[in-house]
Parts: sequence; C-alpha cells; structure tokens
Amino acid sequence: MDEHKHLSGQEGLEKIGELIRDIRICMMTTAAADGSFDSRPMATQKGEFNGTVWFLTRGESGKVHEIKDDDHIALLYSDADNSKYVAAKGRASVSKDRAKIHELWNSMYKAWFPEGEDDPAITVLRVEVTEADFWEASSSRLVRGAKYLAAAVTGGATDLGEQGTVTLR
Repeated sequence: MDEHKHLSGQEGLEKIGELIRDIRICMMTTAAADGSFDSRPMATQKGEFNGTVWFLTRGESGKVHEIKDDDHIALLYSDADNSKYVAAKGRASVSKDRAKIHELWNSMYKAWFPEGEDDPAITVLRVEVTEADFWEASSSRLVRGAKYLAAAVTGGATDLGEQGTVTLR
C-alpha cells in the first residue's frame, strides 16, 4: 500500500462516501454491558455521505439498549470484490422522529415492521462518524493479483493501493 494518508473536511467526506456508496450492508458494533462487543449486519441508507449515517431499527433491540449505555459505535464496511474496506468510528443516538422515519422508510422495512412506517416499534438510529480508516486496492482483481505477487517478490516495493485515516469531528 502507498503511504498512510490523512484526510479531513470535504476531501475526507468524499473519500469515505466514494468507498461505501455501493456497500448496502455494514456490520455495526456496539459495546455490551460486560465490556465485550456485539456486532450485527445493518442496511445502510442510500444517499450522499455527509458524516452522518442513518438506520431504522426496533426500539427494544439489544443495540439500542447498548447505545443508551455507551454511545460509541463502529461501522465496518467490506467490499471484497473491489478490495474496499472502511472501519468508521462514531457516536450514536436514538429517537422516534416520525419525520425522519417517513424520510427513510422504504418497502424493504415491511419485513421487520409489518405495521408499516407507523409501527410504534420503529426507532431511528443516527451515527455521527468522527473518524474512519480505509483501505482500497488499486485496479482490477487480475492486476491486483499480479501486484501482490510482485510485492512478495520485491519485498513490498509495489503500489498495491491506498490506505488512510479520515478525521471528521
């Protein structure tokens, strides 16, 4: 990989947005009461990344209780086919904001909320991303394979892509 990049501001938002744009599911990790971590897959909302990530979830879920105790959260995005990875850290909050539920609602949620968008169990989960680490390999899979081989032979002297840290808040 190239040198470790440090991005912030609009450049950082655009980089993370570009990397996660087509990744529909991320792993959300919260801190459990016993100090361990719990992770679960969550559907990411479509739209331009502006530092805030939104989810709809059940108000009585374990993640909501954990967030009320400790609002630190991690969102892990992986696109192995294109060698794009993002580990985002942030602070989460929950609400019953009906306008936001209406804005985020789509028919996919009917499977979890059979009463529709007026289901009283729906809770909005907002994550303000504060920092993200990213890794992105360059070029196609075939070219990456050749570069990995070249890096092994040359002791890592081949450009394999980009990695860095984005600071947002």
